[in-house]
Order: sequence, then structure tokens, then C-alpha cells
Amino acid sequence: MSDPQQTDLQKALAGVRAEIDGIDSELLRLLNERARCAQKVGEIKAEHGEAGHIYRPEREAQVLRRLQDANPGPLPNENVTFFFREVMSACLSLEEPLGISFLGPLGTFSESAATKHFGHAAHLLPQSSIDDVFREVEAGHAHYAVVPVENSTEGAIGRTMDLLLTTPLKICGEVVVRVHQNLMSNESSLDTITKVYSHAQSLAQCHEWLNRMLPKAQRVSVGSNAQAAQFAAAEAGTAAIAGEAAAARYHLPKLAENIEDEPNNTTRFLILGKHDAAVSGRDKTSLIMSAPNRTGALHELLRPLSQAGVSMCRLESRPAKNALWEYVFYVDIEGHHDDPAIKAALEELAGYAAYLKILGSYPVAVY
Repeated sequence: MSDPQQTDLQKALAGVRAEIDGIDSELLRLLNERARCAQKVGEIKAEHGEAGHIYRPEREAQVLRRLQDANPGPLPNENVTFFFREVMSACLSLEEPLGISFLGPLGTFSESAATKHFGHAAHLLPQSSIDDVFREVEAGHAHYAVVPVENSTEGAIGRTMDLLLTTPLKICGEVVVRVHQNLMSNESSLDTITKVYSHAQSLAQCHEWLNRMLPKAQRVSVGSNAQAAQFAAAEAGTAAIAGEAAAARYHLPKLAENIEDEPNNTTRFLILGKHDAAVSGRDKTSLIMSAPNRTGALHELLRPLSQAGVSMCRLESRPAKNALWEYVFYVDIEGHHDDPAIKAALEELAGYAAYLKILGSYPVAVY
């Protein structure tokens, strides 16, 4: 005899599953309808000579913010953002898959940043150095570059900062990645590990954990965390510090998870292309400037921004490459360079600065 309670359960589940099947069918219809609308957008752009600009970062940011504001739950905003980024990525790929240059090999946090921002339909182009990441876009071999610019624990990424000084590329977006570091190895115990491979930044981010748990292990800096995982997979008695993507790609078991010293360890990446972004409503502008070598020169540089009520969210100095003991200043301000107040402030600033380069205006990262 059948159990009445089990029969009632199966009936209840069947009803809900039928409802889910109906919703899935409607989702499929709507997704394809959205894709056809995206194709129409491409056709209209082609008619007006703008076929080359299929990716509009300001429009994407506006869509994601609107969806987050309208989200009633129970899905958290982070999941909603992930889903719709993938939808937009798939729709864009119907016109042309975007080629994305980033610091490889596959399995790095840079890959995670690229897929988080552009979705899995993008064509990933891993490079062996940050210099090559820039060059691929400058030469037209990729549409956009994803480069790390600062880490919340270790600060600025020097090579990226230096290349921003000379590149013709514009910043058109930013993406923030929460960095969870893992110790991974084919060894079954920490006791047998004599060497740890990782990128210099990751070794520094896990310095205290390594001091406590592997004080005698040699620390070897390599070009990327993914490369560290490759070495650890092939060499006995070794381990790598890397992220989840590297563990999965190189089939390395995780001996310890979340070993970063700072629990909120985060890396900010810039999106670079041959254009910046239009006004999205919540933007940043990045610029580089230098001051004449005289007393109060930096104060003069900052005064136009202060008087215009412009909020500065980052100021960092780096040595200039062309003169001893001379410095350039990297500045992020809130707002778009086409905003009237910021436009006027930048025009006034140009009169004080010995050097001024607007790196681009772009939407603030959508989490």
C-alpha cells in the first residue's frame, strides 16, 4: 500500500515543479526576445555608423543599478547582478564576442575580474605580463583590457600605474574582486611542504599566516597565482597560494582556505579601451597630474577641485620617470568629466598643472 503522506508530498512537489517548468519556458521566451532586441540595437548602430561600439559601459551600469533598486528578493542583489551580466554578455556576443586581454594564465584573479565584468560569453585572451595586456588593446588585437590597479592590503600595482602614464587607452570601467587566498597542494599535510609558490602580492597578503603555519617553508615569488598552481601541481613537497579558479583549473586540493591576513582583502581592476564612458549617473574620473617645483604647488592643484565641491576619493604619488625627485599624482574624483562643475574645475586645473592627463570617466563598480 502506498503511504498517503508520501502521496501528498509527491502531489505537492509535482504542482510546484510544474509551476517552475512554466516559468522556465517563459524565461526562455523572454531571454530570446531580449536577444532579438539587442540585435536590433546593433542594426540601428550600424545604420548610423557606430557598429564598432557594441559595448556601452554606462548603459550596462544603469541597467544593473535599476534592477538592483527594483529587486524584491529573495535573490540577493549580487546574484541578480551576476545573472544579468551573463544575459548581457550572451546578447553582446550575438553581434561580436568581446576580446578581453588580462594577466594570465587562466586561473588568476584577473581572469575572475574579466568574467565578473564581461561574462562568460567574452573571448578571454590571457597575457604573460601587464605590459602585454596593454599592448593587445593598443594594437587592436583585443577590445578591452582588465588590469589590477590597487589592493586593499598591499596598495597600488606599480606597473599598471606606470603604464597608465603613457598609454593612449582610456579607463571605461572598474571591477572589484573580493580576494580569498587558499593554500593548495597535492601533499596531504602541511608538515611535508617545504616550498610555497605565489605572486609577490599574494605572499604579502598571507605573510602572517605563513609565519604561523609554515615558518620554515621557502617562499618563491612567480609571475601569477595560476603559474604557482602549475608549479605546485608538478613538484612534490610544494604548495601554491591562489584563488578558487586556480584550484579548480589545475585540480589541486585545498589544504587551507581563506588564509589572507585581512578578512576584507579586495583588489580593484580597471577596464581599459579606446574610449571612455558616457555619463551613467554615478561615475568616477581618473587623472594624472604633476605640480611645478615650487612651494604650495600641490595645494594650488587641489584648489580648483575643492572650490568646485568635487569629492576626491584617491590621491597617490609616484616618482616621475623623467626627472630625479619629481613626482606625479594619480587622482580619482567623484563625477564625470562632462559634468559642468567638474569640466570647469579641470579646465582651471590645467592652468596650474605642469602636466595633466585625463585617464577617463567611467561608472562606479556595480557589485
